[in-house]
Amino acid sequence: MTLSLGYLDHESFRAAIGTAAGYGAIVAVMTLLLFGVPYLLFSL
Repeated sequence: MTLSLGYLDHESFRAAIGTAAGYGAIVAVMTLLLFGVPYLLFSL
């Protein structure tokens, strides 16, 4: 049995993956800014 992922090449799937990746990047940056910067400021 072979699994073909050709259906994931559709434009809507690429848009969904791009949206999820962008959202994840924004959440990561916001987490670093909101928690990392104050931690560094108050730990020094």
